[in-house]
Amino acid sequence: MATYLKRGDAAEAFDRAMVEETVRKMLADIRQNREDAVLRYARDLDKWTNPQVRLSEERIRQVEAMLPETWKQDVAYAIRQVKDFARIQKESMQEVEVELRPGVILGHRHIPVGSVGCYIPGGKYPLVAGAFMTAGTASVAGVQTIIGTAPPRDADGMYPQTLYALKASGAGALYSLGGVQALASMAYGCFDMPACDMICGPGNPFVAEAKRQLFGTTGIDLLAGPTEILIIADGTVDAELVACDLLGQAEHGPDSPVWLIVTDEAFGREVIAQVEKQLLTLPTRAIAEKAWRNNGEVVVARDRDEAAELSDAYAAEHLELLTGEDDWYFARLKNYGSLFIGEESTVAYGDKGVGTNHTLPTGRAARFTGGLWVGKFLKTCTYQRLTPEASRHIAPVISRICEGEGMLAHGITADIRYTRFAPKNETEA
Repeated sequence: MATYLKRGDAAEAFDRAMVEETVRKMLADIRQNREDAVLRYARDLDKWTNPQVRLSEERIRQVEAMLPETWKQDVAYAIRQVKDFARIQKESMQEVEVELRPGVILGHRHIPVGSVGCYIPGGKYPLVAGAFMTAGTASVAGVQTIIGTAPPRDADGMYPQTLYALKASGAGALYSLGGVQALASMAYGCFDMPACDMICGPGNPFVAEAKRQLFGTTGIDLLAGPTEILIIADGTVDAELVACDLLGQAEHGPDSPVWLIVTDEAFGREVIAQVEKQLLTLPTRAIAEKAWRNNGEVVVARDRDEAAELSDAYAAEHLELLTGEDDWYFARLKNYGSLFIGEESTVAYGDKGVGTNHTLPTGRAARFTGGLWVGKFLKTCTYQRLTPEASRHIAPVISRICEGEGMLAHGITADIRYTRFAPKNETEA
């Protein structure tokens, strides 16, 4: 039976009903009043008073010229990594056409969605890498129209590094819009945007709720809550590194869960001591310490089987394996958003540009979905093509099934083909 060395303190209450109602009213307002409502929310929530929300080509060129070359080279490297991996994933998705029975040809095609709106948050941290993961991956999928939005940072609009990353990743038009009003603008087609077929990107609880309520009006990537990390460690990797990786994710926000599963109690206590020690000098201690106090858990499993079982129950967004049996865990584990194997890898690599996508399932959603990838921007659409002989052969079977369901008009569409495609000698007789 697993035992806990640490559980989180009571977390701050989250008023879900208030968030749902606030977002519902905002979306209704924007749907009806469109640009006027969007600009009102931009003024009230983001202090943005400029009616021009689309960034000009002049501003884009100005930012491109002012940013350091080293930054641009680093962004180019990360974009190349993300796009190359997405391209390889796309190549693994084969289109299919097969003659399943004589004259019955079935198949599927992969068709890119037509337009995608990418949202890059800009709260505590401007998550620039989100541009690589959304716009970059959508461009590899073959999406023709890619819109980029991010909250304004000042009178010039969105954070310069975010602007540059979106443009370099493949976004064709950029808008200084934040939060619910950004997502609604992309979904409803405000200003000169198209009504996007899909919107994607992370954000605060209001952004997540907006995506939930807009689903159906537009497609979404997935619903992502506070970011999570879970580490399985058995003491073969030192406690200092384990603690460092836990705190690396804790700085996201005070509501970010940081979980550790160990198979040795003494090692678990050593990691706890290391976390406390590192917090003393951590540059983002004010945030990370709250996450550790509110949502930090350390659990001792009896053995590796129980550790794997516990991990699958957590179904964490990010899962690190820091053990002497990483291959065993790799073969055994089933529920995680993305896996980081061995001390040479780390969540930060995945978050910022090693190549795997950082938009991942949270809140145990890894039990039933993976994260954002090139396939999310592709529709797998089936088709059928039959010869006259094959159509006539299958028609009576389909007709009888339709009759059994009481769907007689459906059955007639089969019956008419049975008659229409009869051999000439039958029709002449």
